[in-house]
Amino acid sequence: MLRSSLLAIAALLLSTQLQAKTCELSIDSTDQMTFSAKELSVGADCTEVKLTLHHVGKLAKNVMGHNWVLTKTADYQPVAQDGMKAGLDADYLKADDDRVIAHTALIGGGETTSVTFPVSKLEKGGDYTFFCSFPGHWAVMHGKLVFGG
Repeated sequence: MLRSSLLAIAALLLSTQLQAKTCELSIDSTDQMTFSAKELSVGADCTEVKLTLHHVGKLAKNVMGHNWVLTKTADYQPVAQDGMKAGLDADYLKADDDRVIAHTALIGGGETTSVTFPVSKLEKGGDYTFFCSFPGHWAVMHGKLVFGG
């Protein structure tokens, strides 16, 4: 009886692990205020996303810092504008802003950071924008995240 119960628990754990799928994305940012991609895609079979941001430039965070922020497209500009008021120490993001789906830390040249988030925060076919919230950068450093496409 104990053995069959242990086997059932092991099978359940294995099936849960088989169903979980972390999809990894990577994007570069530069001293010229650019991202290396204008569009990122996440498959419908993913259960979570790990986004890695590389700052391939040389300038310091306080001069040319970059982060990666994901919001619904309708929220992107208001979140960026509120972030400017939050300041450098807050990574130019308003604290506990529920419009932010995911974000990395703000980094300077030569640094790398990442964020992992569940796709349960996304809707298939939803309209999502990623951007850098450093003041002024968000106007040119943005792109589209496609989920389930």
